Amino acid sequence: MELNENARIDTSQVEDRRGSGGGGGMGIPIPIGGGGRGGLVGLIIAVLVALVGGGFGLNAATNGGGSDQGDNTSLEQKCSTEDALQQLDCRNTLYVNSIQAYWTKALPEAFGDQYRPSKTVFFSQGVNTGCGQADSGVGPFYCPADDLVYIDLTFYRLLADQLGAEGEFAQPYVLAHEYGHHVQDLLGTEAQMRRQQQRDPNNANALSVKLELQADCYAGAWAKNATGTSDAQGQKIFKSITEQDIQQAIDTAEKIGDDAIQQRSGRPVNPDEFTHGTSEQRQQWFTKGYSTGDPKGCDTFGGTL
Repeated sequence: MELNENARIDTSQVEDRRGSGGGGGMGIPIPIGGGGRGGLVGLIIAVLVALVGGGFGLNAATNGGGSDQGDNTSLEQKCSTEDALQQLDCRNTLYVNSIQAYWTKALPEAFGDQYRPSKTVFFSQGVNTGCGQADSGVGPFYCPADDLVYIDLTFYRLLADQLGAEGEFAQPYVLAHEYGHHVQDLLGTEAQMRRQQQRDPNNANALSVKLELQADCYAGAWAKNATGTSDAQGQKIFKSITEQDIQQAIDTAEKIGDDAIQQRSGRPVNPDEFTHGTSEQRQQWFTKGYSTGDPKGCDTFGGTL
């Protein structure tokens, strides 16, 4: 993967709340067991329960709350320097730019709906959201109540060091999955799924899996088209994305499947507790989105919503 050093990094698509001191403990039960939050296994499980999509569970379990105000001054300065692409936060901002540039064109073409941009909130340790308070242990998530994506960028260190997802392309995959949830929110898919869960609570987890797999598929569709995305001045954002990069995303999907997480926690694999899909399913749906490059092919619900 090679980013274009001439592409303008649009920091207005990010809200930098790092160091704001917001948030705190969530007080929400973690559905997958393991060690306590102080132990390594417990920390991994706590994070991965909500990885790439857990914000919907956060929304369902809280009553909402206020939000902090970010200050992008430092980020704007950093991302306008010559070595901006060497900075983790600037690269992630550019990934967000690419993902939203893709959906601005793809959503009306595929579904006839206009895309409404969503900001990504960078936070550290804790954050106040429209879905309630969250801490870093919840992992990256999307909050439908305020239409924002949230991530503590130190999460990538855990993803690489503890799970072996070391490739750089794991990062835009995570963000593209979260923006897949934003697209589901815009299209009404998430709301329809919630209503279906209420009507059929016995299949609530199975419906959650379908929502998550669709977000994986949407991430794959973006990856297929990412080299065609440009900044506001028409500069390409990516110079290249290789098959090795795509394999990094597929490997990450394998490591965060429900079955892989349960095995890592030392528990028997229990399909009844799946909420995000197996490793095989997550790889399959990302690959389908990538191979077709068409989000219309991401109907994991089979037209049942």
